[in-house]
Amino acid sequence: MKKRPSLEDISIRTELRPGDIGYVIYMHGDLYKKEYDYGISFETYVAKGLCEFYEKYHSGRNRVWVCEHHDRMVGFLLLMDRGKAAQLRYFLIQPEYRGIGLGSKLMSLYMDFLRECGYPASYLWTTHELSTAAFLYKRVGFKLTEEKQSTAFGKPLREQRYDLLLA
Repeated sequence: MKKRPSLEDISIRTELRPGDIGYVIYMHGDLYKKEYDYGISFETYVAKGLCEFYEKYHSGRNRVWVCEHHDRMVGFLLLMDRGKAAQLRYFLIQPEYRGIGLGSKLMSLYMDFLRECGYPASYLWTTHELSTAAFLYKRVGFKLTEEKQSTAFGKPLREQRYDLLLA
């Protein structure tokens, strides 16, 4: 029987390497098709956003967290500078690495960097289907502020915006 990985088995780096952007796009396209039946339009949405992130990247105001186990990417999150606020994007953990505390660890790292940079606010867009991720967002103080019907990812769903204001 295969041993379940633990949080201690995962390394997290904060710099992009060649191949990372393409792999993050692939992971989103593959996983969201399998788990939520999202179409190719979701994968292209992720690709455009990651290109924008890379083109505007500044290490003092933007950050990636690349989670690896045995040199394989198993999770990802990024913070993107949007001026007065930071945007949380591309939060993904491969199914076999869920439930070990990795999501909470990434949210903690995100919140630490958000505060370190002095951002007064953060926001994210997600969909109503991602309830486990929404639980993590709410636990650190994000609040649902907007909802809209959408077919942007090849099926009917509700896009949701969550906002966080820091004291």
